[in-house]
Amino acid sequence: MIYPTRKAVLAAAAGAPVALVVTAVLPARWELGFAMPLTVLLLCMIDAIQAPRNITGRISLPERAYVGEVREATLVVESSVGRPPSAVEAALSPSPLVTADNDGRLLIRLEDGRGAAGLPLTMARRGLAYFDRLWLRWKSPLGLVWRQTVHDMDKSIAILPDARLAHSKGAAIFQRHALQGLVAQLERGDGSDFDALVEFQHGMDRRTIDWKQSARHVKLHARRYRSERNNQVIFAIDSGRQMSEPVGGLPRVDRAVSAMLLTAWVALKTGDRVALYSFDSRPRIASGTVSGTAAFRQLEDIAAGIDYSGHETNYAFALTTLAKRLTRRSMIVLFTEFTDSISADFLVRAARLAVETHLLLVIVLRDEELESAAAREPQSPEDVTRTVTAAALLKQRRTVLGRLQHLGVHVIESEYDCVGERLVEGYIDLKRRNLL
Repeated sequence: MIYPTRKAVLAAAAGAPVALVVTAVLPARWELGFAMPLTVLLLCMIDAIQAPRNITGRISLPERAYVGEVREATLVVESSVGRPPSAVEAALSPSPLVTADNDGRLLIRLEDGRGAAGLPLTMARRGLAYFDRLWLRWKSPLGLVWRQTVHDMDKSIAILPDARLAHSKGAAIFQRHALQGLVAQLERGDGSDFDALVEFQHGMDRRTIDWKQSARHVKLHARRYRSERNNQVIFAIDSGRQMSEPVGGLPRVDRAVSAMLLTAWVALKTGDRVALYSFDSRPRIASGTVSGTAAFRQLEDIAAGIDYSGHETNYAFALTTLAKRLTRRSMIVLFTEFTDSISADFLVRAARLAVETHLLLVIVLRDEELESAAAREPQSPEDVTRTVTAAALLKQRRTVLGRLQHLGVHVIESEYDCVGERLVEGYIDLKRRNLL
């Protein structure tokens, strides 16, 4: 495709006043007024013929990336015939799952007929991001025309749940919170499985003294316990409409999946069994329990299938269906979000039934936008209305969380950027207290 540049259009438009002046001064030679526009047109045609034609481009994309991650796509442009231009403008076809700087456009400088540049891509959503076209355009030697080509591509990026925290800091977090030797020492006397009968030493809990065995051996002996293993942890992720809203640039459900993967890695490392459950208006994903760190990759693949939903969340249907699938007391880690009193009331009712049999831990992300609106000093009547409304919503939110805690539900309200570590701390604390 060939079309004029701004320079050619302005040059042609500048001939209009000249044509009017020539027509007014020399009416008999009015045809001389078209000399300048025709000259510009002739120059454009000559310039278009001289413009290089064989310019090709290719793009290199990462095969996999994590949601929220910024990866760089490399564009390479080559000119094999004729005098190459000094620069080539490139544009990448957009994908709804990826955001690119400058809408995917960039300028590539050429040296000796070859040039390369990097385009930062931000992974905004999970899924398979397709890129099927690459546009290239460059100016002719005189800069009067653009020559543009379109290259068909078949490129894609598999955008996976963000497991970077589990891969990079999982071992350190596990050593800090759940190192087996440390846990055994701290949980001595608090576990549920009898380990051994040992001689009582100074500093041990007196409640662990076995008086019958002490009388038999004429020496104080105490029961040593070890923390129970092979517990069942179910991660229930609400993928409804409210969880699909962004917080900190990513949907809440992606924040939940990232925190889930980190805690699941720690749970598998400590010997517990883990399962994944996703729901909105009805259950969507229900995996079986897995154990061992080798099963972590399987959990990643299952979590990648959690879709973004526009449906309202049905807590009663989801938690009732989950309870029917469970054959033993389990820890249910529920990631959710609520903004109105009706959905919150349904959550409280469903939680009341769940805590009768299982240990329920609810994770919600702090609404920093709502908190900042409530704390902002109003400057206008509209600001007063906005501040009062935000304060009322925050009060209602705290009331709901208090009702959940009153029922025996454990609640973690955290900032989006540290929810993973907060959840691991809560999980380890519940295991140390032997509440499961």
